[in-house]
Amino acid sequence: MKFTKMHGCGNDYVYVDCTKEPLENQEKVAVYVSDRHFGIGSDGLILIGSSDIADFEMIMYNADGSRGEMCGNGIRCVAKYVYDFGLTDKEEITVETLAGIKTLKMSVSDGKVDSVLVDMGSPKLLCSQIPVIFPGETMINQPMEVDGNIFKATAVSMGNPHCVIFTDEDVRTIDLPQIGPLFEHHATFPKRVNTEFANILDRENIRMRVWERGSGETLACGTGACATAVAAVLNGLTEQTVSLHLLGGVLKITYDKEADRVYMSGPATTVFTGEIDLCSDFEKDDVRIYEPR
Repeated sequence: MKFTKMHGCGNDYVYVDCTKEPLENQEKVAVYVSDRHFGIGSDGLILIGSSDIADFEMIMYNADGSRGEMCGNGIRCVAKYVYDFGLTDKEEITVETLAGIKTLKMSVSDGKVDSVLVDMGSPKLLCSQIPVIFPGETMINQPMEVDGNIFKATAVSMGNPHCVIFTDEDVRTIDLPQIGPLFEHHATFPKRVNTEFANILDRENIRMRVWERGSGETLACGTGACATAVAAVLNGLTEQTVSLHLLGGVLKITYDKEADRVYMSGPATTVFTGEIDLCSDFEKDDVRIYEPR
């Protein structure tokens, strides 16, 4: 299998061109290639396919083999891949995802894409749409108990579910590997959840760490940055355009509240390309799906 490893702000995925030939055993391949000791090492696997309703399709898997609806950092790298490798000569494309069709505008320098602006669409706030098990219609700055502690949570879907926690505690000191799984598997979130812990630095800057369902802590999360920006605006904490400072870099997010539209801008980087033999690796019992690594 030929592949390319790419990242957006350190949120790294293995990319495979499936426009001409499909990939079998996709869930197991995702688990195998994501392993940072025995595989290539990544936060997951992204397959680029053909689409009847858009220019391309993005098929995204988390590191545990579970399917993800959408990945903001991942989709920017899809744009870079298809342009840099000559699958398209257009600087604006549409990409089909499980969260709908997204429009991407590329910034090209010396024949290569260096950054991408993504129209992420409208955030979903209704509990039934996210989904969230909660007595109210929405869950905005509402208390929830996790491990005996009370957190004020705002739930947002950007195609995948997010729980945003604004805290005065420096997010760099939070024991995320301990608390993250407790949020991910909390009964409030029937499809599990991505959890963002955020510090408001000022009206235009937020520091954030993220625990992603199926992958654990990642250096960045595009949909999580969008969800955090939406939550910040809804709670009156920031302006509508903010810079999200993540472990792997900075993403600029605009939540146009009047138009109910979210836009994300950030880098896309190619790390390396290669080829891996998958033929003998998928009958083994130690290739596990849907289990934490």
